[in-house]
Amino acid sequence: MELSVDIQYATEEEDDLPSEHDLRSWACAALASRRGSAQLTIRIAGREESRRLNETYRHKAGPTNVLSFSFEEPELLQPPLLGDVVICAPIVAAEAREQGKAPQAHWAHMVVHGVLHLLGYDHENEADARRMEAEERKVLAGLGYGDPYHEEDNEGNDDLLRRKA
Repeated sequence: MELSVDIQYATEEEDDLPSEHDLRSWACAALASRRGSAQLTIRIAGREESRRLNETYRHKAGPTNVLSFSFEEPELLQPPLLGDVVICAPIVAAEAREQGKAPQAHWAHMVVHGVLHLLGYDHENEADARRMEAEERKVLAGLGYGDPYHEEDNEGNDDLLRRKA
């Protein structure tokens, strides 16, 4: 599979931001079961941009950790443009601290979560949420990360990945 990922850093946050390589690797892992080529954008945003997008498109107040915007392309567009994933850097950093998660593990989860939304996964009802969470667990385990929904599995994941590299 050929994957084209446009990475955009649009935040003044600089601490604990993942590298372009990591962002691409996580997106590729989430797309591993997809055949063919694909394009997507991962945009690292600040609170204000996340708030504005969340309020405009989801009609929910305030910033959020990750937003996905699927692109419904004409059949002739090659490679297929999947859409955009917008991740709010300060929210992800705060969540990682509050939840006691390694920052890289939480970033990987947000990228995988956002990309799975582009592939049609959602969590609007319990059955869909279980299906999406199972796929997230599988992808993240393949990357060497623990279960993002089980706190003890996330402690020390960054050290584990550094040893694997």
